[in-house]
Amino acid sequence: MCDTFVVLPPATIDGSVIFGKNSDREPNEAQALEFHPAAFYPDKRELECTYIRIPQAKETQAVLLSRPFWMWGAEIGVNEKGLAIGNEAVWTKMEISKKGGLTGMDLLRLALERSASAEQALETITSLLSDYGQGGICGYEDRKMAYHNSFIIADRKEAWVLETAGPLWAAKKVTDYYSISNGLTIGEEFDRSHPELIDHALKKGWLKKGNQFNFAKSYSDWFFTTFSASRKRKECSSNLINSSIGEMGIKDAFRILRDHGGGGYSPDSHFLGNRICAHAANSLSRNATQTTGSIVAQMKKNDITCWATGTSAPCTSIFKPAWFNGAVIPEVSRGLDGKFNPETLWWHHELLHRNILSDYDKRIRLISRERDELEDSFIKNSVSVTSGKSFDLTLSAFKEAQEKTDGWMESIKAVPVKRPPNYIYLKYWESQNRKAGISMPDKFFPGK
Repeated sequence: MCDTFVVLPPATIDGSVIFGKNSDREPNEAQALEFHPAAFYPDKRELECTYIRIPQAKETQAVLLSRPFWMWGAEIGVNEKGLAIGNEAVWTKMEISKKGGLTGMDLLRLALERSASAEQALETITSLLSDYGQGGICGYEDRKMAYHNSFIIADRKEAWVLETAGPLWAAKKVTDYYSISNGLTIGEEFDRSHPELIDHALKKGWLKKGNQFNFAKSYSDWFFTTFSASRKRKECSSNLINSSIGEMGIKDAFRILRDHGGGGYSPDSHFLGNRICAHAANSLSRNATQTTGSIVAQMKKNDITCWATGTSAPCTSIFKPAWFNGAVIPEVSRGLDGKFNPETLWWHHELLHRNILSDYDKRIRLISRERDELEDSFIKNSVSVTSGKSFDLTLSAFKEAQEKTDGWMESIKAVPVKRPPNYIYLKYWESQNRKAGISMPDKFFPGK
């Protein structure tokens, strides 16, 4: 489960385009934060995506990606031209191919590498859908997980929502802001579509002759769409954006991605994955609901600033700035996989995250003020940074964030657990820690 949004001017405070996404996946599905420079391929060659090979493009854009470690494609990304894309799993009445094809994550990365604008990315994805189709298992441990995809595609000037059902699709140009979760949202109004979209619905009986066509109503799978709790999360992100209309800034984007639906939150208190900042909780309804990576992108006419956690759970993470000026980010994901490795950024932070889960409401209070103050300092410094000094600021931000994480871990260790989560929640996380090879002292994460 995931959540993606975009806000266009004049809804933003400074006339920029602000894009954000939380990538929600399985709790041990570590996500790599990585930069790939632009490349030129003079000879014909093939590109190996997650499940299939396709011809490589002659030229690719530089990209910053947040990518589940085991797949080629990415969940979130930004390229050097100021193009940002996030995808969502959606379930439709169309047949899902579990073998072959391009995953939604493959389509996202391919569009970033091969496109310079939102409109070009829209054309890239729909062309790839036509040529290769979408498909393949998309789960890490859950080898039955497969789905179709929706996308928010944004550049410095405009944004599009693209929603698919197998090879079919509909696209709508964003006028002010838009958010998507794990359900189709495009209804009767759209700007572009697959030429067979309406006829296919008529043939299947999903649209009655003489009725107004509605893409979401005709093609959505009711069961999976309902139990993904996508409607509630979309309403929540839309309401949060609407409350900041005309004043939307970077801090507001962070706040949206950290939202738990109110104060006094407890991650073991709800059955469905109906929070934007998502924490896994059980193997039935909240296994693939851990936010494992987050990116916010601010696109201005002459500037692109990316803000990435590189870690799970934005509420326990720190957004760090990066720019497409030479070097972009330090190497933080080498050797990353589904097993605990404190030498990687993702797993280094994961100890903090999982210790906070043992008494969430109390322990998140120990870090939230300092977390916000540190990000405030990054934002302040980013306003005046020059291109020659941008990577220095990025390096400093990553270093300071790691030092803060270490300090918070020591502080939390000294705080006894007063309100442990319920038994099912504790057993679930015990199992996840065991699979990952994480040793959690009982006094910090009691469950035995």
